[in-house]
Amino acid sequence: MGILLLGGSSEASLLARELSGRGDVAATLSLAGRTKNPAALPLPTRIGGFGGVEGLIAYLKAEDVGAVIDATHPFAAQMKRHAFEACAATNTPLCAFTRAPWIAAEGDNWIEVDDAAAAARALGDEPKRVFLTTGRLQAGAFAGPSPHHFVLRSIDAPEPDHLPASLDLVLARGPFSIADEIALMRDKRIDIVVSKNAGGEATRAKIDAARELGLPVVMIRRPKTPERPVFVRVEDALGWIEAHRFAS
Repeated sequence: MGILLLGGSSEASLLARELSGRGDVAATLSLAGRTKNPAALPLPTRIGGFGGVEGLIAYLKAEDVGAVIDATHPFAAQMKRHAFEACAATNTPLCAFTRAPWIAAEGDNWIEVDDAAAAARALGDEPKRVFLTTGRLQAGAFAGPSPHHFVLRSIDAPEPDHLPASLDLVLARGPFSIADEIALMRDKRIDIVVSKNAGGEATRAKIDAARELGLPVVMIRRPKTPERPVFVRVEDALGWIEAHRFAS
């Protein structure tokens, strides 16, 4: 059975390793190409968009894809919608394999908002030193006149015209330890953290560090996604594949 694995997350990497070398499925990993040097994975890999819903429909038909697994980043809302619509149009089974969102624990001080623009507003007017961990694609929401100084962490450098005026840029790839995050926040004299609720363990340390330091966190909620089976354990995703492999 042909499987299209929509990647861009640690869950996609995990599932790609589970599917590699199997003789009963032919899986292809698809990456959007937003990260310049993605980690190599043991599956045939295509990089780049499909050309919207119609392009994805054409791909599913041309490649005789029997099932699609959406393991994109939890905030890749557009790709999730496109996958849902294309699979509905072609009657292709679709599931999501993702990480559970973080849940505020005792001692956390979260200000929950719906998007990056709301996060920028939530910082208020009093000057603050802001640890911005939303990634380079969201940096534009914090650009323009601002009383705040930002410490932006990103895997790749953002476009210069999408940056806050007062900025320290930290280029780094997780995972990060709690000790490292505490040291960074202290060194940069951080007053508040801005984060997307990505979930998982790779970047959770910043949330735990903020709790340890008593810092508030502006937490951007996950976007709403279409209804489809959602799995957070790899064994459940593999079980879904088996059920559809036998059904096909």
